[in-house]
Order: sequence, then C-alpha cells, then structure tokens
Amino acid sequence: MLKTCGKRFLLSIVGATFTCLVVLFVAQLQQRNQVEAVPNGREVGMRSLQSLESHDTQEPQRSQSDPQQQDSNPEQGKGFSAYFTKLTRSRREAEKTESNPEVATEKPPMEDITPNDIFIAVKTTKKFHQSRLELLLDTWISRNVQQTYIFTDGEDEELKKRIGSHAINTNCSAAHSRQALSCKMAVEYDKYIESGKKWFCHVDDDNYVNMRTLVKLLSNYPHTQDIYIGKPSLDRPIEATERLGDNLMRPVNFWFATGGAGFCISHGLALKMSPWASGGHFMNTAEKIRLPDDCTIGYIIESVLGVKLIRSNQFHSHLENLQQVPKSELHKQVTLSYGMFENKRNAIIMNGAFPVEEDPSRFKSVHCLLYPDTPWCPSYAV
Repeated sequence: MLKTCGKRFLLSIVGATFTCLVVLFVAQLQQRNQVEAVPNGREVGMRSLQSLESHDTQEPQRSQSDPQQQDSNPEQGKGFSAYFTKLTRSRREAEKTESNPEVATEKPPMEDITPNDIFIAVKTTKKFHQSRLELLLDTWISRNVQQTYIFTDGEDEELKKRIGSHAINTNCSAAHSRQALSCKMAVEYDKYIESGKKWFCHVDDDNYVNMRTLVKLLSNYPHTQDIYIGKPSLDRPIEATERLGDNLMRPVNFWFATGGAGFCISHGLALKMSPWASGGHFMNTAEKIRLPDDCTIGYIIESVLGVKLIRSNQFHSHLENLQQVPKSELHKQVTLSYGMFENKRNAIIMNGAFPVEEDPSRFKSVHCLLYPDTPWCPSYAV
C-alpha cells in the first residue's frame, strides 16, 4: 500500500512539473510576440518628432523593419535638435506672456469708473504758483479741471479766475514743516469726504498726472473696500515712536506711499480713517509719531487699521532716477515728476516737442505726446 501511494505521489509531482514548464513556454512565446509587435522607444520618439517637424522635413517615413537604416539617418539628429529648439522657444514665449501684462489677456475692470469719480488733491504753496503750478494748469489740469482741487496757503485771484472754487486756501503755514504739511493734508481729507467721490488721490505740485492711466488702474479695485495704493520712497518700513501719553511710548514700523509720487485711497478706507484724520484729528495723529503728512497717512492705514499698502511702479517722484523711465512706457505711467537727483537734473529723457531749455521738466513734451491735439503743441509732436 505504501508503494502504491509513493508511486501516485511521484506521478503527481512529475505531472505538475510538466504543466508548469508548458505554461512558462507559452508565456515566453506571447511575450516575444508582443515585443516584436511594438517598435522600440527610439523609433516611436522619431515618429513623434517627424510628425511635429512635418512642415520642415518632407522626407518619407522609413519602414519599421530597417532599424539600421534609421540609425544611420543624419536627419534623425536634426529632428531631435529641431524639436528641442521649438520646445525651448515655446517655453520662452509662454514665460514672456506671463510676465508681460500687455501681452497676456487683461482682466476685465472690477468697476466701471470715470474721471468724475476721482478727487485729485494738489498740494502747493503760494511761492510756487507761477514756477510750478502754471505748468500743471497748462498741461494735465487743463483737461481735468472738474476733478482737480488745489490746496495752497495764500490767496491768488489769478488762480481763482482759472479754476474757481477748486482753488482752496487752507490758511496753513507756508513753511515746509511737518506741522504745515499735516495741516494741508487735514484740509484735503475733509474736502474729499465732503465730495463723496469714490477715490481720493493726492499729488504734489511737481507731478504730472495721466488721468487715462489713473482711471484704468483704479478700475481694478472696488472703491468700497480697503485700498491704499502708491509707491514707497524707502526700501524698508519706516520706524517711528508712537506717543501714548503719560510719558509712555512704543516703537512702530510701517510702509507708506510717498506724497512726492502720489497715492490713492478708496472711499471705503477713507471713511474708516475718520477717527484719526477728520477735523483736527489728523494733526493730533501726526504729532503722536512726529512725522510728515504722507507718513501719517501710512501710519493710520497700516499701523492703526492694519491695511497693507499696494505698491505700484506707475507712480514716480523726484526721489528716484527718472531717466530710467523709457519713452515707450510713458503712456503707461500714472504720475511723473522732475527735480534734482544726486545733485543732477532729474527728469525723463525724451526727444519731445520742445527742447530741454524750453521744457526742463519735460511735462510739455509728455503732454503733447499724450494729447497731440492740444492747441499749443507743434504739429509734429506725435
């Protein structure tokens, strides 16, 4: 009986072994057939390259059964090179489109605003009415009289004849002190709140304002939300000491947009500033940190209200090198300026309608570039 069981066990082992060998042999045959049916990766790659380069390479596709002839084909290296050249070019064009907002599809404006929605405050002093203000009145203000309000420190009948009630005597000191500057800013703020307009924008008497670009910029932001936009003059937050009373003080630091380049504040944010800016509160707030008007604006918005400055390189002051602004980009700027920079004349460089001797600020030339239909612009100003 044991012998019979042993024989059966041995036969079962032999049968199982034979079955495994048959299965392995069949599987190997199927794998070999699949390998022969699929072309090698290099051949597939060349087909893709040749299809991409079909407009450049008109050579007919070779048979799959002649790999030696394909390997010896000099056009194959050219195909790889052309493919990667095209890939690199496409990637560069995509990066250029992403980095250039003019090339990329522009976002639709968030709000449909007009110049009448903007309150532009120009801060000046009586001694600069002729040397600075006349230039602005002849150029950009001439096209935006209804939106522009001039805040000065003395009566000027000639100025009133030109812009009427938009010439505002603040009765502040003519000195260029932080107290006098804050006094004028306080009046600017109150007059803006009275106007009820959507945007408050402040500039100095050495700024050129491009209203078209300003409207386009502000239309990207809702005026009911907290928007503070401009350009800082420092490369770091300003550090100050906040006086809390009873000889108590604490350090504060915040960003602010320089008034020399101009800045804009939404109506929603301006209303929130009221406890620290309306009436005589603005001057009291300025005394708490003992800094000028534009710094006080930044202190209220950033340090007190916690709203961050939105930086825009479209604003420019005399504190930067204006010669770096190319003529081809002038129409995209919101403000321009002029003055002295590192003891040299600082103004944009352009071959405009007027020579530098007649137009040292270049504002007349810029105005003729933007508005060639201006009566006093030469006919070749375009």
